[in-house]
Amino acid sequence: MIHHLSRSRKHPLATLALSSLLPLSMLVAAQAQAQDDCPRGDLAEIYCDENGDMVADRPDDESEWVNPDTLIFAYTPVEDPAIYSDIWQPFIDHLEEVTGRDVRFFAVQSNSAQVEAMRSGRLHIAGFSTGPTPFAVNLAGAVPFALMGSDDGRFGYTLQLYTHVDSGIDEMEDLKGKRVAHTSPTSNSGNQAPRALFPEMGIVPGEDYEVVYSGSHDQSMLGVVAQDYDAAPVASEVVERMAARDLYDPEDVKIIYESDSFPTTSYNYAHDLHPDLVDKIEEAFFSFEFAGTELGEEFEGVEKFIPINYQENWKVIRTIQNANGVEYTPDNLQ
Repeated sequence: MIHHLSRSRKHPLATLALSSLLPLSMLVAAQAQAQDDCPRGDLAEIYCDENGDMVADRPDDESEWVNPDTLIFAYTPVEDPAIYSDIWQPFIDHLEEVTGRDVRFFAVQSNSAQVEAMRSGRLHIAGFSTGPTPFAVNLAGAVPFALMGSDDGRFGYTLQLYTHVDSGIDEMEDLKGKRVAHTSPTSNSGNQAPRALFPEMGIVPGEDYEVVYSGSHDQSMLGVVAQDYDAAPVASEVVERMAARDLYDPEDVKIIYESDSFPTTSYNYAHDLHPDLVDKIEEAFFSFEFAGTELGEEFEGVEKFIPINYQENWKVIRTIQNANGVEYTPDNLQ
């Protein structure tokens, strides 16, 4: 596998870590270069956004364009990565055929590990969950270009608040004093959206009920089924797939709240990939046919990848995160 690490991928923290090894003049020059005045919005200082689309621009210097012989692809962290490696294989085969490159599936264990892998040049294409997508964009130079949808262009999922049928919880008010599983701090439906939306219904997470981070939507749902948690906000698309795999009995749980729709997992390429390679990657995504594949069976109702615009399609997510005071820093990505 060939790793191409461009100068644009160096992180400011890495520069500081080398401060004791560099002559002062070289250190000042490196810091000045990192703080070069260019439009960037919330992007990390190693990126620029000259066209104002809120994602990192491709480097101007063609020598910094990445064109690897082996492409590394990762899907968002899930309970059992091995299962998803098999499920994604039909698409991996298609991606190899269209791009003419070897493609390897990289099983990630956390959102932070996935974002760091792209930032450091070890990950070229990735599906980032809804909430972590802005972190990937701003910290790792990810460029969202597609998500799964239907033939008519529809897409999205909802936040569903589940509880056990025997919990005695029937409405939002009943959550007071309970133990509720959120997934992770950066998750949209599993944490950010509940913290932004529930107060409007008279329930403040962390004040009216105890927040316990489960680590994933799967673990939250299974914890509700086992009655380890009194309730849990989760992504509808995740629990639907769990039910389809008989991981829990829908008769054991009930929904007490459901939100409007949010965008689903975004599919991204690294900002510094060669433009010809990007064209092939997009061609592979938009020409892939889900019908008759394991991927199509797993994501029931999905018929194709559809193009997206991060600035427009993630506006509601950024609004929720802004309401929660989220700052796109490595320390806040968990």
